[in-house]
Amino acid sequence: MPPSDSWPSELPTCLRQREHEQRALTGAHDVLLSVDRVADWTAGVGTAEIDVPQPLAGPGIEREEGALHPPGEDQIGQGQVEMFARHEMQELVVVDGKARGIVARDLVTGETTTHLGDAVVLATGGYGNVFYLATYAKGCNTTAIWRAYKKGAAFANPCFTQIHPTCIPVSGEYQSKLTLMSESLRNDGRIWVPKTKGDQRAPNQIPKEDRDYYLERMYPSFGNLVPRDVASRAAKRVCDEGRGVGPTGYGVYLDFHDAIGRLGKAKIEEKYGNLFEMYERITGENPYEVPMRIYPATHYTMGGLWVDYNLMSTIPGLFVLGEANFSDHGANRLGASALMQGLADGYFVIPYTMGNYLAREKLAPVADTHPEVRAAEDAVAARTKRLLSAGGSRPAASFHRELGKIMWEHCGMERDKKGLEHGMGKIPGLRAEFWKNLRVPGSGAELNQSLEVAGRVADFLELGELMCLDALERDESCGCHFRTEHQMADGEAKRDDQQFCHVAAWEYAGDGKKPIRNVEPLTFENVDLQVRSYK
Repeated sequence: MPPSDSWPSELPTCLRQREHEQRALTGAHDVLLSVDRVADWTAGVGTAEIDVPQPLAGPGIEREEGALHPPGEDQIGQGQVEMFARHEMQELVVVDGKARGIVARDLVTGETTTHLGDAVVLATGGYGNVFYLATYAKGCNTTAIWRAYKKGAAFANPCFTQIHPTCIPVSGEYQSKLTLMSESLRNDGRIWVPKTKGDQRAPNQIPKEDRDYYLERMYPSFGNLVPRDVASRAAKRVCDEGRGVGPTGYGVYLDFHDAIGRLGKAKIEEKYGNLFEMYERITGENPYEVPMRIYPATHYTMGGLWVDYNLMSTIPGLFVLGEANFSDHGANRLGASALMQGLADGYFVIPYTMGNYLAREKLAPVADTHPEVRAAEDAVAARTKRLLSAGGSRPAASFHRELGKIMWEHCGMERDKKGLEHGMGKIPGLRAEFWKNLRVPGSGAELNQSLEVAGRVADFLELGELMCLDALERDESCGCHFRTEHQMADGEAKRDDQQFCHVAAWEYAGDGKKPIRNVEPLTFENVDLQVRSYK
């Protein structure tokens, strides 16, 4: 793929900052920052004037690391950023090929406002909620990056989605999300299932000789510490064999009996007490006395908008940070590296690359009456009107749940050509049914969560098809992307480095048209590509 300089959340937050006299940069510039909600922080839109050089607000901390402070908190506290709470980005404003602003909707009043500037930063998180059931906060969505994609930003490797092996299993049909149990539990817990299919005995009544510690058996060198994709696929296989545990049969045991015997209950409580308490509150089972039940779930998306080393997308002036971009993680994110990316992107990269861009560009002010601004505002109004006027009988969540089942079954832990083609065949019909039979009560001029959800689901229904297409075109197994047609004799992933050692960056070609697949070759100068083994 050509370089970007030559190639045309829960409740996202939009912040606007002024960066003043950074290195060669003189004068003041408006920079719009749209970020994901972190922990229980209320998201919003803000404006600021900054008189001294300092880093822009970072994209926030990943959910699993338990962020305590929202991005931009220091600037807000100092009065340098004014935050408009509960606003969601609805459209990207592109003028003369450059990102110059956003259109946002006030989620309380329904009012839409346009925020113009000299550059836009998206740090809106990942799109894993396309699977409906995931460890993400329910409000996390793809809307911001999907608007950018449809305005010309390349979407790289959308099929690379990480499945986390240690999540609390699904408990019922109407469950709305899944809960992650920290992967640190695998340091001391042992994972097993009964050796015999259909064994209904309580876990403490199953003797060790009747247990299959399958990760320790399959991967003696790494045991329960194999990477996430390997542990997840192994759990799926034993459950598919009929040896899964729990009411649904889709679960495996994570057992601390041996660790408690070796280290003592007090030590285990010191290390994992908060996690054990959380598990017991959710399931009603005491993990000090009976094994935890876990099963894989969607946790992170390695794909996202393509960016260069300056974190700029293929739209000049549009910068993308954190999980919203595709960089750093390849096909299989390692533990804690999302935290690393958030810190690196927000603190060490964007403050300097943004200043470099602004110093080199001659950006004339954009008037509110500019045709591209009006077009963006009209697009938001038209989309809102279409959602409200569908006049059907089904809530958006029912379509989301149905899409999630398609994605999980055909574009989840294991994929194959037949399943992906089947999924791609079903999604357009579901999308047509969505626009024909959607029901959104209320109006757009008020707090209307049904409208919010409907807009996000509409975008997921388009993204899901692109994910399946990307997985179909990548005719190999690589990291989290496991095509059953491409596996070793022992069931491990089989890469095709001759044909697919590249980034696939998809370019929007228009509604109803197949997107264009651009290729950016991956070159390795200091290390050699090797086949990994955890045996």
